Amino acid sequence: MAKKEDFIQAIKDGYTFKGENVKIGAAVLDGEVIADAGIFLPLKTMNRHGLIAGATGTGKTKTLQMISEFLSDASVPVLLMDIKGDLSGIAAAGSVNDKVTYRYQKLDMEYKPEQFTAELMTLSDQKGVRLKATVSEFGPVLLTKILGLNDTQGGVVAMIFKYCDDTKLPLLELKDFIKVLQYIGNEGKQEIEKSYGKISTTSTGTILRKVIELQQQGADIFFGEKSFEVDDLMRIDDKGRGMISLLRVADLQDRPKLFSTFMLQMLAELYATCPEEGDLDKPKLVLFIDEAHLVFQEASEALVQQIETIVKLIRSKGIGIFFCTQNPMDVPASVLAQLGLKIQHALRAFTAADRKVIKQTAENYPETTFYKTDDLITQLGIGEALVTMLNERGIPTPLVHVMLCSPRSRMDILTDAEIDSIVSHSKLAAKYNEVIDSPSAYEILTAKLQEAAEKTQQAADEKKSGKEEESTFEKVANNSIVKSMVRTAGNTIVRSLLGALGMGGRSSRKTTNWF
Repeated sequence: MAKKEDFIQAIKDGYTFKGENVKIGAAVLDGEVIADAGIFLPLKTMNRHGLIAGATGTGKTKTLQMISEFLSDASVPVLLMDIKGDLSGIAAAGSVNDKVTYRYQKLDMEYKPEQFTAELMTLSDQKGVRLKATVSEFGPVLLTKILGLNDTQGGVVAMIFKYCDDTKLPLLELKDFIKVLQYIGNEGKQEIEKSYGKISTTSTGTILRKVIELQQQGADIFFGEKSFEVDDLMRIDDKGRGMISLLRVADLQDRPKLFSTFMLQMLAELYATCPEEGDLDKPKLVLFIDEAHLVFQEASEALVQQIETIVKLIRSKGIGIFFCTQNPMDVPASVLAQLGLKIQHALRAFTAADRKVIKQTAENYPETTFYKTDDLITQLGIGEALVTMLNERGIPTPLVHVMLCSPRSRMDILTDAEIDSIVSHSKLAAKYNEVIDSPSAYEILTAKLQEAAEKTQQAADEKKSGKEEESTFEKVANNSIVKSMVRTAGNTIVRSLLGALGMGGRSSRKTTNWF
């Protein structure tokens, strides 16, 4: 009994926070849910980032759905990466069933179905607000890291951006970048080398191959206009709730390069455009990245460093980032170390390798006298997790086994008709889904090369035409019959002139005979 009392006191001391907070569940000890030991989430530290991990089917996605709802209630906008396609139900009210009723009775909480205002977004041709960005917005440094280029090749990319700035060539789509790349290696090589120095054809060839590889994953559909404005992610609805932006990227599971490209650009844009905020009472925006291993799956060391840097610095902008993945080891250690809130759902130990991962995972959590962590991780039920977070002083809270609330919105997907209704009423869809094809580097260089080709062809035609006329004259002049006719005509003309002057040969001879 003393153990239970000590446990309740430790939880109350560790999970009592100043400022606004929300109850996400209740503590569990020896299989008993203790409703008096409520687990609260302080909004003040939600910009310290977090991790939601666990095996398939343990409730990770529903946990991030539930936390998103509480953030929306607190007027905090949320961006959800729906990689599996099972989060769209947040835009519809949930329903009561026996499992939900039982859970809320155990937690001593009241269940109220709620519908949340959501904006459906996409990176492809799916229904929703089309998110795009221009190549220029990526900039040479970010594009170099995404393509995995070395320093020499990165220098060529930087030179291309400089050349395009100097010559007013807009880089909007990937085809613009490719066209410039081809131009500097062929027709424009002398022009470039005169102003910017020599360029290795090996470097341009490697860069071209890397860009084409990105194109093969469907990146063309992401690059272009109209560029998405990050301010549109930070909206409040008519009820004062934070808008939930749901990015539906279920069709990108087999294209991790495109997904990580978008994520890095989004984080970089948020960091670049948002002002420094310091410590806020609650975050300005929280991002949840489901199936986060896709971000790091094909990431180079330079790309991981870039993500780590942004995660470290973006906290001061009032933005929190939460990674959701099956195995905590999917997230690089350098990034994992930056995550303040950790919610660990069950892991399965089927192999020796699994047991090793579970042991490593348990060692990443605070020590506790109330649980044997590595054993408990394999015994957690659906919707249960081990939780620790940072308090307002930046100190980790005690590790606790928690039965979590279930979402109040629908724990299933929207129908096609419901999706159509949301998209048709979206102001952002009308703003961003208009097709824009502004003149850019591709069109400008194509016109320039075409004009040069036409001038070259015209000069060649004129030269050829002149040679043909000269050749015809020579043929006529060198003809033997024509030559004979010309000589005869010439002699006749000469004789006629001499005769008119009284100098004709025959006339002279006749005169002589008269004397």
